[in-house]
Amino acid sequence: MTTGFAAIPASTSYRLTNARSPLCLIERADLAADRDGLALVDLRVEDGRIASILPAGTEAPEGGPGLDLDGGIVLPRLVDAHVHLDKGHIWPRRRNPDGTFMGALENVMADREANWTSEDVRARMDFGLRCAFAHGTSAVRTHIDSLGKQIGISWPVLAEMRAEWAGRVALQASPLFGIQFALDAEHMKAVTRAVKAHGDGIFGCVTYMIPELAEALDIVFRAAIENGFDLDFHVDETNDPAARSLEYIAEAALRHRFTGKILAGHCCSLAVQAPQDEARIIAKVREAGIAVVSLPMCNMYLQDRDGGRTPRWRGVTALHELKAAGVAVMIASDNTRDPFYAYGDLDLVEVLREGTRILQLDHGPTDFAAMIARAPAAVMGVADKGVVAPGLSADLILTRARDWTEFFARPQADRTVLVAGKAIDRTLPDYRELDHLMSKSA
Repeated sequence: MTTGFAAIPASTSYRLTNARSPLCLIERADLAADRDGLALVDLRVEDGRIASILPAGTEAPEGGPGLDLDGGIVLPRLVDAHVHLDKGHIWPRRRNPDGTFMGALENVMADREANWTSEDVRARMDFGLRCAFAHGTSAVRTHIDSLGKQIGISWPVLAEMRAEWAGRVALQASPLFGIQFALDAEHMKAVTRAVKAHGDGIFGCVTYMIPELAEALDIVFRAAIENGFDLDFHVDETNDPAARSLEYIAEAALRHRFTGKILAGHCCSLAVQAPQDEARIIAKVREAGIAVVSLPMCNMYLQDRDGGRTPRWRGVTALHELKAAGVAVMIASDNTRDPFYAYGDLDLVEVLREGTRILQLDHGPTDFAAMIARAPAAVMGVADKGVVAPGLSADLILTRARDWTEFFARPQADRTVLVAGKAIDRTLPDYRELDHLMSKSA
């Protein structure tokens, strides 16, 4: 059993003293932050909940036994708004031969058709959730490939996983299919039925610049309005500036006066638009109330890959410009050990560390930690996740890092994760557990 560095008191009432926590993630407490946006605090835990958050040195010893964190950063358990649990961990049996987006698309399709039984999907989804939980994730939104026979296979498994993981990881799902299939009435009926029967009120697809894009988006928006769904799109995952489906989505949202939540993922081509086009699109996105999630590790892996040529850009969207315009922004894990991304472990501490490097989040506003916590929690509708506040469950990540340079310099492998005030076993599942599935080939 691995519980990290911290020896949590056995008492039901205890104190965590001399902790540093991002002020942007603390609610209902009167605190001041240092130049890194971190507040030095004492936290009191009672019966699995946060009882108080006070400036360090002001928590009374009567609050129970204490653990001095010596300035270590404390985060809430984190929130992952964009993953692909159903694709996860197929790399050993189906690699991406050239590392390109099309190579990923073609090889996932082949593997799905050959291997994605209920047993296969369930085992890989559970493995991924065990990784996320051990790393300190409290909520996940996964995309579910939703075409043909796979609709009837993966969605019931998703419902089973949600029930099994309740109380540990809050699991949501959104369907994923090419926007062209929205023009197929029978397909739309099948996906809508699956979401209503097994889902969480979230609908979506991946958009391409097809001639019927506006018409297809109208169908998707009408389905969402009729059924009370929120929307989640994969958008413009390319370095082609002609890809502007994000603008079409914003226009459709305004045209339909859509009042639900909309999350747009990737939006890579926004970063290669001419300045005037970028500004126009961002203004429409803000007006439509669309939130944007960037997937920095996966996007840098796939985008601008061309044989032996050195890539010229990092693949990520114009996140700073979106944020400056008032658009809600966040980052997330995306794919894990599959043809879209050969690496990753659903570790949001890694995502924030690498995202800070890739997106250069470190020389600007100090609220970047919100991108893996309260920002995704808001768009996912899980307001009790991703924040530290009196009255909430003591779901926390404790680290030895005293500032952001220490935090990002090392992977925080010795972190302690608390759920309801108790340290969990952080032992990661062994990849060998999936070996019996990897003997198959697509």
